Amino acid sequence: MDEDFLPGRDGPAATVEAHRVRGVRMAYAPDPDGDPDPGEVVWTWVPFEENDGRGKDRPVLVVAREHGAETVLAVQLTSKRHDDRAEYQPIGSGPWDREDRESWVLLDRVFRIHPAGMRREACALDRGRFNLVANRLVERYGWA
Repeated sequence: MDEDFLPGRDGPAATVEAHRVRGVRMAYAPDPDGDPDPGEVVWTWVPFEENDGRGKDRPVLVVAREHGAETVLAVQLTSKRHDDRAEYQPIGSGPWDREDRESWVLLDRVFRIHPAGMRREACALDRGRFNLVANRLVERYGWA
């Protein structure tokens, strides 16, 4: 992959942290159509928390469409163990990880993903695991 061009890194299709998100209605709606849809794990460039221009190409779980916008909302996945931290939800392993490692969803950072900022669709997460994450986001943010 060309490190100078990573979908979601720069420009109008950049992946950005969503600091104010209200009125979110989550719905499980994966569709293998090449666009990021709720319920899918997709790959995009995700900025580091320091917001200093650095980041990493990584999988994210799309959790909702934004009303009136072409962007979707997503939360990042990590394979680093976080069994003891409340802001992480374990989701097990899946085809988004070539090494079939267990994954956790980080709940305290939500991202806006533009379809042009997605590198690829990895898979649809099953409805049960999606609902685990969705329920935690409802508790945390008051979403529907």
